[in-house]
Amino acid sequence: MALYSFLLGIVLVVGSPYWLVRMMTSGRYRAGLAGRLGQIPAEVLEAGEAAEQDGKRVVWLHAVSVGEVLAATALVAAMREAGLVVAVSTTTQAGQVLAKRRFIGCAVFYMPLDFGVLVRRYIQALRPKLLVTMESELWPNVIRECKRVGVPLAVVNARVSDRSFPRYMRLTRVWGPLLREVSLFLAQSEETAGRLRAMGVAADRVRVSGNLKFDVRAREATAMTRRVQQWIAGLDVKLVVAGSTLAGEEDALLEVWQEVQRGASPVASMVLIAPRHTDRFVEVFGLIERHGYVAVRCSSLGEFGMGTMLSGNVVLLLDTIGDLASMYSVGAVAFVGGSVVAKGGHNPLEPAQFGVPVVMGRSYENFKEIVGAMLDADAIRMVERESLATSLVELMTDPAGAKAMGERGRAVFEAQAGATERTMAALLTLMAVGR
Repeated sequence: MALYSFLLGIVLVVGSPYWLVRMMTSGRYRAGLAGRLGQIPAEVLEAGEAAEQDGKRVVWLHAVSVGEVLAATALVAAMREAGLVVAVSTTTQAGQVLAKRRFIGCAVFYMPLDFGVLVRRYIQALRPKLLVTMESELWPNVIRECKRVGVPLAVVNARVSDRSFPRYMRLTRVWGPLLREVSLFLAQSEETAGRLRAMGVAADRVRVSGNLKFDVRAREATAMTRRVQQWIAGLDVKLVVAGSTLAGEEDALLEVWQEVQRGASPVASMVLIAPRHTDRFVEVFGLIERHGYVAVRCSSLGEFGMGTMLSGNVVLLLDTIGDLASMYSVGAVAFVGGSVVAKGGHNPLEPAQFGVPVVMGRSYENFKEIVGAMLDADAIRMVERESLATSLVELMTDPAGAKAMGERGRAVFEAQAGATERTMAALLTLMAVGR
């Protein structure tokens, strides 16, 4: 472990010129720097002290970024209903912003760098009875410090992807001892549970609890969603919501959008693009304009008159955080990004919960079980880049077929629910018996 900390320190020192430049040029690299380096935020200190005074138990939950924060939403609510004090850490700025919006009343902070002395400070401040990490987040010094003070560590919604499994198996001598120190893995699927056991985790420390993302329900429509919905109703257009798009996918959509509009005619149509990463908003805005469209930021929608919006040449850009989940409800069709480019896809259940038909590319390794269930139910349309326009047109011009497909997707969403309840039961038991 000392060698790991030494090497981590070397990496930070050698890479410091790069990080200094990034911090000077990008706010997201400066965000939370003091906390990452061990300066405990006041709200963390207050949460630990208040919980001790009130005789309540603290759970430290770590969710890396937006996807993990969303997946943890129902679980955090269940923890709080059970009388637990929840403190949430994130790694990314986008995750931090969303967590502060979603978990009002919780201490929300940046995860410290994985040095024992820094992790120890947070454990001493929070005095957690349990540390929970989401999906595949494992840090050696976090594991060591939890073991040292007897804090159980659980990995929930655990997933071992097709891509990472061979790497883990080649490094079992390195990862095996660390994995065996984790108190409990709650796996998304039997496949992941089997892989964890193959990697050296004791069978009694692995359980299948299901995928928390099946329980992610959009709360009531956000103010931004209501604003867009009002505009769409006034324009009488069908909206395609392209969510969590990555570089290359916006190009793919914009290159075929006129073809989609012609194919869907006489039905008027409009597309809303929601980039996955907030630091790409400016880039995507410029990309829309370079394709010859009028780019309209949702945050400034009220500045545009109805004449502009009726021009047929407008592309909406969702430039806010935390609105996409409910924005899908406004769509006639949803395109789920990260899937036409080879990035493993994003969660198709976000639109499916509203009965919105889903189109997705064939890269979906990160959501294999979810997409598999939807494919089995004929509740999702898989496309290549070349067939994207055809699939969108077919769904927009066949309302009955689109509605039926959307309802099949909603049924998949409803049928797979329950992971939050199973996860909570397992975590409460773990807290009761300790490690």
